[in-house]
Amino acid sequence: MWLVVVADYRPESEMGMRAFPVRLPSGQRYWTVLDEDLQVVVVADGFLRHQRFGRDGAESTTKAYAHAIALFLRWCARTGRDWLAGVERFGLFMTWLAHAGPEVSSVRATGSGVVLAGPGAVVVRSPSRINGVLSAVRGMVVHAVVAGHAPAGLVAVLYEVADDRDLPGQARGEDGRMAWRMRARHRLRAPEVTVDRASDGEIVALLRACRSARDRLIVLLMARAGLRRGELCGLRRSDVHLLVDSRMLGCEVARSHLHVVRRDNPNGAWAKSRRQRVVPLDFLVVGAFDVYEFERMGVPAAAGGDFLLVNLFREPFGAPVRPDAIGELLAAASGRAGLDRPIRPHQLRHAAGSNLADAGAGIDVVADLLGHAAVSSSQVYVHPDPSRLRAAVDSVPSPRERAGVDR
Repeated sequence: MWLVVVADYRPESEMGMRAFPVRLPSGQRYWTVLDEDLQVVVVADGFLRHQRFGRDGAESTTKAYAHAIALFLRWCARTGRDWLAGVERFGLFMTWLAHAGPEVSSVRATGSGVVLAGPGAVVVRSPSRINGVLSAVRGMVVHAVVAGHAPAGLVAVLYEVADDRDLPGQARGEDGRMAWRMRARHRLRAPEVTVDRASDGEIVALLRACRSARDRLIVLLMARAGLRRGELCGLRRSDVHLLVDSRMLGCEVARSHLHVVRRDNPNGAWAKSRRQRVVPLDFLVVGAFDVYEFERMGVPAAAGGDFLLVNLFREPFGAPVRPDAIGELLAAASGRAGLDRPIRPHQLRHAAGSNLADAGAGIDVVADLLGHAAVSSSQVYVHPDPSRLRAAVDSVPSPRERAGVDR
């Protein structure tokens, strides 16, 4: 039995298709889509439940997908189409996404949802954002086809389906059997951008602006170990091994390190990667751990418990830190440090990945340390900085030197 808790009720006349959180009796959460009558949209709910529980996805993933699917269903409703007809007009939906601002596309918007796009029209969503929405809708459609809720022909509307006979022999399977591949028909070319990382100067300024040893440890674990905020807030004391030899703890990994483990947590923290990984810790992080432990021991209500990061300065004392609180902490520290922009958690993680690549770590090492499922996700970090490009050019001998000619 599914339990839906309605936390923000509005009159039906003010509501449209919308994403909504669901809490089950077991305490697990995922996001679904409600229609104008506050009824669950079955085709969307089936896909989102499958993502959360069938594929062991993160709650945050279902949240992003639910908002994207709700956006598509609002477009369908406001342009007089059902969702099946909307899939067949996916190109029109792409144009609408690019130009429909909040006054047209939000839950509270009124009217037909029609937008006029032409020369000079303002683009309100980036190509990467549009591609993300399209990907979520395609996932829902394919799931509906597999579940028998939609005709199989819709897959060909969204994907080009072809065999591998036109591929070179090296690209085919080793067994020689013919394989099939699919490529999305609707996709925008997103411009290549450099990774938005926190600079070393900004990280130092954040550390100086932190008001507690706990907050400094939080900054260092993201900036030096590359942890995501969900991984950070889900850490237990038993995940951290600071001994030179941890075999007495049942761990064969040498020297200081921590284990990132996916588990359900009462504070909503969730490790994105399904695979458990080990992250080595340097002397800066180990020293921050020691200072934090002394600080925590000074708060009797927070001294116990297995969660690593807990409330020390506000009630409930000893409760695990929420992932949302990490962003609030960094924003406040950025303001105290006088930075030109508030630093976000992922910018610290990007800094860790960039520094690893700049220090000469291979892309496979960066991917493993950051918990990327695909090595391609780490490609963004391997672009060398300008100083390394200059050094590489200057290190190449001149033609005279290579030929052994003095003049």
